[in-house]
Amino acid sequence: MFFTAYARKITQFVLLLAITSLLSCDSNAVFKDHEDIDDGMWFVKNEPSFTFEITDISQPYNVYYLVRNSISYPYYNLFVKRFLVNDKNKVVNEALNELILMDERTGKPMGDGLGDLFDHKIVALKNYRFPKAGKYTFKVRQYMRQDPLPGIMSMGVSVEPAVVKQ
Repeated sequence: MFFTAYARKITQFVLLLAITSLLSCDSNAVFKDHEDIDDGMWFVKNEPSFTFEITDISQPYNVYYLVRNSISYPYYNLFVKRFLVNDKNKVVNEALNELILMDERTGKPMGDGLGDLFDHKIVALKNYRFPKAGKYTFKVRQYMRQDPLPGIMSMGVSVEPAVVKQ
């Protein structure tokens, strides 16, 4: 019994490591990071934040949420409130977003999955032009009615130059 549980944990860790290494191969990103959620229980007071620097404001950027959830996540969606804060601690952009993690009718997980973990890359800001060069902090707060919210393993952000079609 102990060995089976132990073997399952090791298998999950190896799969998680494989998914992480595959996702980290994105060379286009100006910034990419994630924060693990302790025990997969996301408390409202736990507000992952990511600080990055923008040097080129002549081009637009896409900012993505990077969400990892387990199959045990009890909802098809995830409401989050996000804040983009400049180096003067002023909020320059904020919004409440609904992230769809599973098909509402079938319950089938969306995103890339392996085992019982699924990774999602969902647009937070599309073709966003930062007002000035400098450091920015992207903060994310879970906005569901359940506290703590089970089944969210990590939250992250990726900032990438937008590909503008001519």
